[in-house]
Amino acid sequence: MRILRAADYRVMPWKNGGGTTTEIAVSPDGAGLDDFDWRISMARVETSGPFSSFAGIDRTLSVLEGDGVVLDIAGQPPARLTTASAPLAFPGDVPTSAALIGGPITDLNVMTRRGRMAHKVERRPFAGENRIAPRADTTLVLAVGGSFALFTNEAPDLGPLDTLVLDRGSPELRLRPKGQGLLFVIELDRLAANH
Repeated sequence: MRILRAADYRVMPWKNGGGTTTEIAVSPDGAGLDDFDWRISMARVETSGPFSSFAGIDRTLSVLEGDGVVLDIAGQPPARLTTASAPLAFPGDVPTSAALIGGPITDLNVMTRRGRMAHKVERRPFAGENRIAPRADTTLVLAVGGSFALFTNEAPDLGPLDTLVLDRGSPELRLRPKGQGLLFVIELDRLAANH
């Protein structure tokens, strides 16, 4: 188990120059936008406009702060995303534009390279004890809006926007919320090589 602290995340400009992204984690370590297997980040979206295109990438978007956004994804009806919405999965290489509903938002963006990795994002409200059994190759747990205590010996608390990283086979985790907020559980699996 590793804890990634929000204060240590890397902030970088968007591929299309329209804002900034805070990179939570990327694999392999230090990978750039063209060679990652998976990447998890938060973006501050200040204005409406087109999304950057990522060839061969599958994305899942969740709204963490703000009034929300309407996504116009080619070939799909417009999707309204707010802080109460389930995470939305879509291909990163189809034309997509975003219209802000009422001012800037912060979103959570999970991206995996199609054919190499698969991912699943689950949004859980804080409600009593949360149990997380790491079944995927890599499981990340992000606390939003509040902090968590871990039911383990001498484990430090998870603060707002801190992330836990768990490998397959790690013991089941029990988390106790402190305050109000959300938990995002991100499961990442490497796909078997195609022969």
